[in-house]
Amino acid sequence: MMFKPIHWKTVPRDFAVIQIGFALFGLAIACLIQANLGTSPWVMLTVALADITGLTPGIITILTGIVVLSSSLIMREQIGWGTLANILFIGLWVDMFLWFIPSVTDNWLIQITLLLASIVTMGLGSAIYIGVNVGAGPRDSLMLSVSRLLNVNLRTARSGIELCVFVLALFLGGPFGVGTIVFALLIGASVQQAFKLFNVQK
Repeated sequence: MMFKPIHWKTVPRDFAVIQIGFALFGLAIACLIQANLGTSPWVMLTVALADITGLTPGIITILTGIVVLSSSLIMREQIGWGTLANILFIGLWVDMFLWFIPSVTDNWLIQITLLLASIVTMGLGSAIYIGVNVGAGPRDSLMLSVSRLLNVNLRTARSGIELCVFVLALFLGGPFGVGTIVFALLIGASVQQAFKLFNVQK
């Protein structure tokens, strides 16, 4: 069965919890962009496509989420209403936080703080909304599909996906920098540790 059953009695509570996860994820993306140290591969792709199309990063996040979800469905990853909510709401959170958080340059302390905070926050956000078990987000569904199909841990699956996206984003002119390398090295561990912290089963 490709779609998780909906437990209507818990929908209001589950929706409130996953919004916390979505907000943290959107905050992480905004911090990466505004740190100006180079972004994660996915955000590199988002910024590159936003520059090319003239759309906001949030709208691009929504559109790429639809494409990635299609890939997960091909690999028969189970999705739920939370997966669809993820596609819509994270993009909206991204644009909102970009409006509030200023772009930082020439201040390494603040820039590095934003970078590291984004890595931790993204791991926590992922674990929170996946833990509700109403369907992982499109990118996390892809990570879970690869982990399951190749029988590798989350760190390996996430890192491999990030590498592929990085190559495409770099070709399109996405913002590459030291932050890109740091993110690629640490995000898998951040997600895996957050899963352990919240006892989330993949």
